[in-house]
Amino acid sequence: MKFRDRWLSGHGPIQHRADTVTRVDSLVDSLAAARRIPGPDDAYAMLAAADRLGCAAMNVVAHMTYARRIDPAGAPLAAEDFKPNPEGHTGGSLNMAPAFVGYLLANALSGMTRGWLMGQGHCVAAIEAVNALTGDVSAAQRGRYDRSEAGLARLINDFYSYAIDARGLPAVPLGSHAGPNTAGAVSEGGYLGFAGLQYVHMPLPSEGLVAFLSDGAFEEQRGSDWATRWWRAEDCGQAVPVMILNGRRIEQRTQILQEGGAHWLAEDLRHNGFDPLIVDGRDPAAIAWAILEAESRLAARLAEADFQYPARLPYVIAETEKGFGFPGAGTNAAHNLPLGGNPRVDRAARDAFNEGASRLFVSGPELDAAIAALANHEAQGRPRESRHPMAHRHPDAPALPTPAWETVGGQGSAMAALDRWFVELARANPTLRVRVGNPDELASNKMGGTLALLKHRVNRPEAEVPEGLHGSVITALNEEAVAAAALANKAGLNLIVSYEAFAVKMLGLLRQEIIFARRQKELGQSPGWLSVPLVVTSHTWENAKNEQSHQDPTIGEALLGEMSDTSRVLFPVDGNSAAAALRAVYARRAQVACIVVSKRDGAHRFDARAAESLVERGAAHVAGDPSASVLQFVAIGAYQLEEALKARDHLSARGHECCVSVVVEPGRLRIARDELESGFVLPDAEVRALFPPGLPRVLLCHTRPEPMLGILRRLDGGPARTRALGYISRGGTLDVPGMLFANRCTWAHAVDAAAAVAGWRREDVLDPPRLGAIDGHGKPADLLDSRP
Repeated sequence: MKFRDRWLSGHGPIQHRADTVTRVDSLVDSLAAARRIPGPDDAYAMLAAADRLGCAAMNVVAHMTYARRIDPAGAPLAAEDFKPNPEGHTGGSLNMAPAFVGYLLANALSGMTRGWLMGQGHCVAAIEAVNALTGDVSAAQRGRYDRSEAGLARLINDFYSYAIDARGLPAVPLGSHAGPNTAGAVSEGGYLGFAGLQYVHMPLPSEGLVAFLSDGAFEEQRGSDWATRWWRAEDCGQAVPVMILNGRRIEQRTQILQEGGAHWLAEDLRHNGFDPLIVDGRDPAAIAWAILEAESRLAARLAEADFQYPARLPYVIAETEKGFGFPGAGTNAAHNLPLGGNPRVDRAARDAFNEGASRLFVSGPELDAAIAALANHEAQGRPRESRHPMAHRHPDAPALPTPAWETVGGQGSAMAALDRWFVELARANPTLRVRVGNPDELASNKMGGTLALLKHRVNRPEAEVPEGLHGSVITALNEEAVAAAALANKAGLNLIVSYEAFAVKMLGLLRQEIIFARRQKELGQSPGWLSVPLVVTSHTWENAKNEQSHQDPTIGEALLGEMSDTSRVLFPVDGNSAAAALRAVYARRAQVACIVVSKRDGAHRFDARAAESLVERGAAHVAGDPSASVLQFVAIGAYQLEEALKARDHLSARGHECCVSVVVEPGRLRIARDELESGFVLPDAEVRALFPPGLPRVLLCHTRPEPMLGILRRLDGGPARTRALGYISRGGTLDVPGMLFANRCTWAHAVDAAAAVAGWRREDVLDPPRLGAIDGHGKPADLLDSRP
C-alpha cells in the first residue's frame, strides 16, 4: 500500500481530511471493481500526483504575481528577482489551482474528458499555470510556455506585462482573465455570475462539464438556482457546478459566509432542488471525488423506476480560505496582493514569499513523474482537456428554408412573418438542439407559432397551455437567465426575443460573448457556433402606450459600439426584410445580431429579391432617384420609413423632388476600425452610389440621433447639409403619433429639417398650423394629415 501511504502523507499545505480519505478509499474500490482503472495502486499514484501538481501550480501562481523568475531547485529569491509592480488576483487563483487539478484528476480516474467553465475569469493564473506545467497549452502559447525554467520565466514575466504590438493588440498570449489563448477556455468570466446561468445549457447528452463558480458571484445573478427547471437528460449532458467557497469578496466576507457558510448554502440549495455536496476545497482529491460522486448520484436517480423531473441536480461546495497555501490567506489582502508589501523592497514580505514558496515546492523529477501519472489521455483514448468539445463547437450548417414572402402593398406584422419563418427553420433542422430565450411574452410578441411548436419548458405542464416537459422555450422574468440559455447552446440553434427596453438588461452577457468571439477571430481561431439573433420588439415607438421605462433604444446603440462584423444591429422595415435579416444571421457563424422588429401591422414595402438585396448591402433606395433629387431622406426603422415617405410626398406636391432610402444595418456603412471590420463594411464606391456626395440629407433614426450620426459619418455632410431626427428621451403614456411628436420625429419635423439643409424657407413648405404645431404653440393633431 505504499502508493496509498504516499498519498495519505499529502504534500506541502495540501493535506487530507478524514472524511476525504474515507470517501476516496470507497471511490478507488468502486473504480477497481468496475475495472475502470487497472488497480488501486494506479489510482493512488494519480491521487498523490495531483497533490504535487496542485502545489506546483500554486507556487507558479504566486510567482506570476510577484516574481520575475522561478528557481528550479526551490532556492529563495533575492530582491532583484521580484517585479517592481506586482499584480494579480492571487487569492482566487491560489484557490482555483487545486480545484482545476481536481478536475484533471477526475478525468484521469474516470477515463472521460469533461468540459470546463470558470466563472471567475480573473483566476486565470491557476489555469495557465496548470496548463504550462502539463504542456496542454494553446497554439499561440506552444513553444513559449512550458515547465522548463525558461518557459515558466516567460509565463511569469508575460503576466501583467501590459505588452502591446504595433497594431494596438496585446503582444503576449496571456491576459488578466481567461481568453481565447487560454487553452480550453470558452468564456472570459469577467462578468461575474453569468457562468452560473449558462453552464446547465452547455453540454450535449454525451458530454460532461465542470463549472467553477465563485461565492461572490452567487450574489450577482439570481437565476443560477433555476438550473433544475431546465435540465433534461434527454437533451442535456451532466453539468457539475463546483463553487469555490473561500468566503471573501474584494473588501469583505461574502454574504454566504455572513449568513452561515457552507451549511447555510447547502440548505438554500436543497430548497431550490439541488443535491449539495460539501467537500474540502483545498484538496484536489476531494474535488475529484465530488465530481465523480455527483455524476454517480444523478445517474442513479435517473435509473429509478419512479423518477420524474425536476432532477435533483448536484452542486459541489468546495470550502476553502481565500489564498489558501500562501501567507496572507483568509484576509482581504489575499484577493490581490496577500503579502501586504512588495518583496522587491520589503524584506519581511520577501521572507514571507520565500517561506510560502518553499512549502509549495516540488522537485523537477517529482513533478515530471506526477504529470506523467495524470497524462493517461492516449491510453484511455480521450482528448486532452484543451480539446473538450465545448471549446470547439462547429455544428453543421443549418438548412435555411425560403421564406413565404409577403405580397408588396399588403399589410401585416413583421414579427408574425419572422415567426412563420422561424417555425420552418426549426422543423427543417431536427438534429439541432433549439433554445429560445423568452423573458415572458412570446405569444404577445407575435411568435405564437414558435411557442405552439416548441413550448415553454416546465416541470409540470399545465393543460391547454403551450407547455411541455421537454419544451425548448426557456421562459423566466429574468432577461440574463433566458439569454444565457441561448448563448450557452453553441451546439444548436438559438433565438432570444425581448421587449427592446428590457433587452438592455442582457447587455453584459451579450458583450461577454461578443468580445470573446471577436478576440478569437483576431487570433485566427474562427469560432464555429451558429450566430445568435436577439429579436427586440414591442419597441420604443410602438410601445408608446406604456410609460417611458418601456421606450428605450439603448440596446441597439450599445451593440453598435462593438465591432460590427461580430455585433450586428439590424432595423428591418417590413415582414420580408425581417425574414431576410433573420435568415442572413443564421447563415453566418459566431455573430450576435440584434434585430429590431415591429410587431404592429405595417405596409409590406420590399419584395423577395429587394428584401434580400437590402439585407445583403445594408441599405437600399425605396422611392425616388438620388441623381434627380434635391434632398435624400434616410430612414432607419419601420416607423421612420413611413414618416420619411410622408415627408417626400408632401414636398413632391410642392415641387421639391426628394428620394427616400433605407438603412437596415448601419454597421455596414460605418468607417471600419480594423481589418476584420473593413471586410464587413461596404466599400466607398457602393456607399457613394447609395448616398451621393453633396446631397443634403435628413436622417430619421429609430435610435437617438447622435449615436447614429457617429456610425454614419460617411453619409454626414456636416451640420449645414445633414440633420438627424430620432429618440430624444421623451415619452410617457402616449399613442404612436404622440410618441413621434414628443420626439420631434413626425413627417412635418422631417420636412422642417429638410428645409434647413436644402436652403428653403420653412414657410414655403409648411403652412402656419403645422409650423405652429412643430414650434410648440399649435395643435399636434394638425400633423395627423400629411397632405399639402
